[in-house]
Amino acid sequence: MEQKLAIKEKIGYGLGDAAANLVWRGALAYLAVFYTDTFGLSAAAAAMLFLIVRLSDGVTDIIMGMIADRTKTKMGKFRPWILGSTPFLGLFMVLCFTTPNFGSTGMLVYAYLTYIGLTLAYTVNNVPYSALMGVITSDDRERTSLSGFRFAGAFLGGLLVMGCLPMMVEYFGAGNDARGYQYTMYVFATLLVALMLITVYSTKERVPVALDSTATLKQELIDLSRHLPLILIPLASITAFFYFRNLLTAAIFVAVMMICAVFVRKLIARPESSNSRSQQDIIDLLTNKPWLILLGMGFLTMMFNGIKYGVIAYYFKYYIGEELLIGYYFISLLVVSIFGALATPWLSVKFGRKNLFIISLIVSSLFTSAIFFVPFGSTMGIFALGCAAEFFAAIMPTLFFSMLGDSADYNEWRTGRRATGLIYSAGSFVQKTGGGFAGALVLLVLGSYGYNGMQPETISQSLPGMRALMSWIPACFGFAGALLILFYPLNDKKQQEVTETLLKRRSEQATIPA
Repeated sequence: MEQKLAIKEKIGYGLGDAAANLVWRGALAYLAVFYTDTFGLSAAAAAMLFLIVRLSDGVTDIIMGMIADRTKTKMGKFRPWILGSTPFLGLFMVLCFTTPNFGSTGMLVYAYLTYIGLTLAYTVNNVPYSALMGVITSDDRERTSLSGFRFAGAFLGGLLVMGCLPMMVEYFGAGNDARGYQYTMYVFATLLVALMLITVYSTKERVPVALDSTATLKQELIDLSRHLPLILIPLASITAFFYFRNLLTAAIFVAVMMICAVFVRKLIARPESSNSRSQQDIIDLLTNKPWLILLGMGFLTMMFNGIKYGVIAYYFKYYIGEELLIGYYFISLLVVSIFGALATPWLSVKFGRKNLFIISLIVSSLFTSAIFFVPFGSTMGIFALGCAAEFFAAIMPTLFFSMLGDSADYNEWRTGRRATGLIYSAGSFVQKTGGGFAGALVLLVLGSYGYNGMQPETISQSLPGMRALMSWIPACFGFAGALLILFYPLNDKKQQEVTETLLKRRSEQATIPA
């Protein structure tokens, strides 16, 4: 039985991601170059900043997902959090792109505090927003359509911030980039608040999510804290290896992963009756194969897209030598992205979502790799290949978030439990972690070539790094994603069976007298 959604509700939901992407894509595309070329951080310091802040997301995303799942108000579980966090998200958006005069140490501390504040506000806002998709409708086809509207909105928000930001910075700053960035963010923060309010008041939570836990939220969070090392220690070890890339950090990473694997096996083997709700939620996720594969896909696709977007400002500013083309290139990519997101529902029906995911990863990676062979100065070739790759790249996040809803359905079908917020919070977490690692990788590669944004003489020696970051480096992550998704176990036929079973089960439960 299909649950058709009104077009105005789909648009209203999509505008929420337009708002979120004023932050997300603005930070993804410009924060690195802002930190190195305007704020004054070194590439190495900015890379470490991106990596460390992503560790905090490992805690906040999971906690926020659990809190949202346990929220109960007249507005629902998720919309109250979107409403309450929106003003703080706008505030930290401005603060992150503000350049105070605090001295070198003070500036670094300020960058950490404001970036942590931005990611925390984004978590409180975006984890419930992502989970909202899972409770607006239980129909998987409508959810794919809703995801298409969501990412059309996301790309529209990206179009505004990524396409217009360079021109707005020039207009407001009149040669003073620090002032230009700050004033530009005033405009985008105001728009963000308005769009988020439309989302909150134009959507409705329909899918009932029962909470089968007698423990208090405080007790659940205390219980969760005992398992946080399973998240934080592996993240810290891989972060150390990613940054230092030496034998010692590699050995530490391998040892940590082996110890965690043993602990996870023991946790899964425990009798269900001895687990608290939060423990059982974690066990359910660790035994949910579709979710685990999607988790890896979220990271790999974010690395693929994040590296490309993170280097564009450097590439056009220095490799091409036409800084004003940055905005036009972003506009071109994001217009194509909107068509890619809107075409996803139709293409997924034609090819199936798993097959479409594979096709989009391979084709986009091939077009991206080809950028390496574009003759120097051929902006037409860059635009053509970049736009072709972006059409297929836009399909990836659209499929990813709609398929996260499928993994929530699968978990409910398999266990009778549904932790929608936790499932989507993990999806949001790997996206943000991938974005942080992507930004850090861009800076580490540039730093390895001796790049220093405050020293023009270092630019020419870093040009080969910019070329590689625009082409074969992100493509490697795309090809890895195409290999991983081959193991995804839910085809469209199986998902339809899961959906029909759940609808029947909920209908039967609704008819049982209280």
